Amino acid sequence: MNLGKYKNIIFYISTIAFFSCLMYWFFIEGKTLEVGENIPAPKATGSTMWENFADSFLTNLHHPLALLLAQIVTIILVAKLFGWICVKLKQPSVIGEMIAGIVLGPSLFGLYFPELSAFIFPKESLGNLQFLSQIGLILFMYIVGMELDLTVLRKKAHDAVVISHASIIIPFALGVGLSYFIYKEFAPEGIQFSSFALFIAIAMSITAFPVLARIVQERNLHKTKIGTVVITCAAADDITAWCILAAVIAIVKAGSFSGSVFVILMAILYVFIMIKAVRPFLNRIAESQKGKGFISKALVAIFFLILIISSYATEVIGIHALFGAFMAGAIMPENVKFRNLFIEKVEDVALVLLLPLFFVFTGLRTQIGLLNDPHLWKIGGLIILTAVTGKFVGSALTAKFLKISWKDSLTIGALMNTRGLTELIVLNIGYDLGVLGPELFAMLVIMALFTTFMTGPCLDIINYFFKGKKSMIEEEQEDDDSKYRVLLSFETAKSGSKLLRLADNFTHKMNGNKSVTAMTIAPVDELHAFDIENFEKEQFKNVIETSHELQLEVTTLFKASTDVESDLTNITNKGNYDLLLIMLGKSMYEGSLLGRLLGFTTKIINPEKLLNTVKGKGNIFNNSPFDDLTLQVLDKATIPVGVLVDKEFNTADKIFVPIFNLSDFYLLEYAKRLINNNNSQIIILDAAGQIRNNIEVKELIRSIEQVAPNHITLYNEKKIEKEFLNSQDLMLISSKSWKNLIDTKSLWLSDIPSTLIISNP
Repeated sequence: MNLGKYKNIIFYISTIAFFSCLMYWFFIEGKTLEVGENIPAPKATGSTMWENFADSFLTNLHHPLALLLAQIVTIILVAKLFGWICVKLKQPSVIGEMIAGIVLGPSLFGLYFPELSAFIFPKESLGNLQFLSQIGLILFMYIVGMELDLTVLRKKAHDAVVISHASIIIPFALGVGLSYFIYKEFAPEGIQFSSFALFIAIAMSITAFPVLARIVQERNLHKTKIGTVVITCAAADDITAWCILAAVIAIVKAGSFSGSVFVILMAILYVFIMIKAVRPFLNRIAESQKGKGFISKALVAIFFLILIISSYATEVIGIHALFGAFMAGAIMPENVKFRNLFIEKVEDVALVLLLPLFFVFTGLRTQIGLLNDPHLWKIGGLIILTAVTGKFVGSALTAKFLKISWKDSLTIGALMNTRGLTELIVLNIGYDLGVLGPELFAMLVIMALFTTFMTGPCLDIINYFFKGKKSMIEEEQEDDDSKYRVLLSFETAKSGSKLLRLADNFTHKMNGNKSVTAMTIAPVDELHAFDIENFEKEQFKNVIETSHELQLEVTTLFKASTDVESDLTNITNKGNYDLLLIMLGKSMYEGSLLGRLLGFTTKIINPEKLLNTVKGKGNIFNNSPFDDLTLQVLDKATIPVGVLVDKEFNTADKIFVPIFNLSDFYLLEYAKRLINNNNSQIIILDAAGQIRNNIEVKELIRSIEQVAPNHITLYNEKKIEKEFLNSQDLMLISSKSWKNLIDTKSLWLSDIPSTLIISNP
């Protein structure tokens, strides 16, 4: 017996056994040390072991940490569900998260499931939820500050600042006027009219810069003059509004303007120090990191310390920690890459994990049930009317006065009327200061939801009534209908270059009779207003370089989207294209047990797939060789789609076309294009022996041979050699046959260098 083979196992077992015995001896001997120590007997809350366990389990369930974790899980799941629904309704996901907060509060969940609501959100736990949500808000305001591009503000501030300040002063004045009529009925006891009026006025004046920036990106307005103006307006609005809010908080806390003078003077000193001392210090740090693609942990610690110190300073001064966080973000070094790297570190935790807690905390405070009288709903309607008139109408009329067209003026008004999350932050500050009562707070939350929700439909109505100007996409597609149009959609710069080479193989000799458009659609949540131009340039860099190399004229098309799949199919179907080329995507869990489990569960509980199954559009247990994006495109596209499975594709000189049945014969049209434009050598495999028996197909092959002799070969061998497959550049195959190859686990899949799967809608 070879003991060396088992020495590790013997050592492991003997070590565990020896030290286990040693510990056992210490425990036995340790019992003797307890004599005279007055150790109480263990408490038994139940008469049996099970009852003891059950009591202990219930105690653990109510432990503050366990309760907080359960709240976070519930909040994130519900917020993401409602956010997903809103995205499908072409609304910003933030609206869904705001609604989720109200749904989980006493207005719905607490009303119909009071016991469960009291279990998940007991009153004594709300303090922890509030503090955690405040940390989320501090990080969020830090990101908002960083997303402001102050260089754009300096360059293009003339018209924008006029519109921005008009869009603050008009609703501010209307808010003060509204306060005059509702003060007696809704002001909490002991609150002065000035404090009440200032908070109502600031609530009417707020614009949600982050939501507005996302809408501008999603609607492709960022490249237009109107997009630049409205982003600059919102940035100026944000800076002005937060400065006014800081002053208002100081006045409310002091009780009068004269009492707040020292607070305001300290706030001015704080801003001066941040701009003149802290900002140059941060710029020097950023310069030292130039050229590096990362930020060291020591620097991250410095920036976070400045954020926390800034927030602490403004909280102690008396103008709220959120102003300090916003200011810390605004003075960050203006280097785009530096800001982007830092935002990536903060954003996911702040927006995904902590910010939904704030929405739900707001929802727990919002008691829509208090609005139980028609009179209260009339007041709520009056508040919404005042808010919309001040912001929408005020901004639009000011823009028109500056000689901007009616369409653009109304678009500015609709976008500036977006209040979103920023409004909820202001309302919660007012509620915490005791300026807003529960009834008025509920009305103002409804106003914030309504004015954010109406932005999208308003923009659609404006575009409907001003149809004269075509969109960028429509202008793109006004060429002569006789052209062969290829659209390629890519996610990464490298894949865009590969698809462009493939498009060139299909169209190289067509000269002026072709149109190639390279498109990338980026999820809007991954983009930042200040970085969008740089992001687009990086995405298309490889494509443009490849187009110069191929001497191919290519049109680039960039779109930010909240629903990539829907926008891709809409552009494809409405663009009068002849062929769409995409790259096959991969699941992040592909090949893992988790992937198989997720794949199975999403086929059952994915609402969209479930709806399609009910409508008869798909089989709920159907296994697909395609990722979800590709599957949706293939399902919804009304034109042929080519899906490239890339294995270092470079050229299409040698093409292998397997024909499995009569429905695959459309592939010969694409083979013909490759021969005509790329002089490709085509080998057709008559896999089912159907070509020899079909006169129509034989005629098509003969016609190709007449134009390009020696470029097409009919192959009848049943067994395909590995060496033969390896020598090919590309396999053309139908989507149906590709699925059969996947299902049968064909060895071809590993031997073919690259594959182009072509659907025939």
